[in-house]
Amino acid sequence: MLVKLTRRLIKSLKRLIYLAWNNFVNVLSPRSPDFTAIDFETAQGKRWSICQVGLVRIENRQIVSKINLLVCPPGNVYFSMNTSIHGITDRHTRTAPNFLSIWPQIKPFIENETVVAHNGAFDFSCLAQTLAYYKQPVPNYRQECTLKIYGKGLAACCAQYRVSLKHHDALSDAMACAELYQIYLNSKQRPE
Repeated sequence: MLVKLTRRLIKSLKRLIYLAWNNFVNVLSPRSPDFTAIDFETAQGKRWSICQVGLVRIENRQIVSKINLLVCPPGNVYFSMNTSIHGITDRHTRTAPNFLSIWPQIKPFIENETVVAHNGAFDFSCLAQTLAYYKQPVPNYRQECTLKIYGKGLAACCAQYRVSLKHHDALSDAMACAELYQIYLNSKQRPE
């Protein structure tokens, strides 16, 4: 019981530190309402096995671009566990372009931009590891994570804020993340 309480306390402290740091950074450089929300689905346990990209670009608080791409992961190999989560199989991506081919299409939405993901630790490492796999440099960009902001999973946040979600569809996840981040920007404080 003490271990559980300690873990909760540590989690709460981490969230408070994250939010305090972001508020401090906002004083120095306020957040622009422009950002890109992104989500990746992977074919297997390797983070470089991206099989779907969902991306939403927000400018002046409006959606200006949506990208939903199936991507052929290296070798087009899928683990059944991953397929059971998102429903994508090797048949869906057999003729899809690989990540290197679609990178020029999505790079402008990432490079030197604020990029938001729900569970950014996963999505940002997917991007970095996939670029490393293809021997491409990781661009500079500002990372924001709605999981750290809200402290709960995407489905729970969407239920609480009545945000539409078809979970584990990359575009739907990116759209939901964008909406949650806009709620956060509008409140300028940690949502309840």
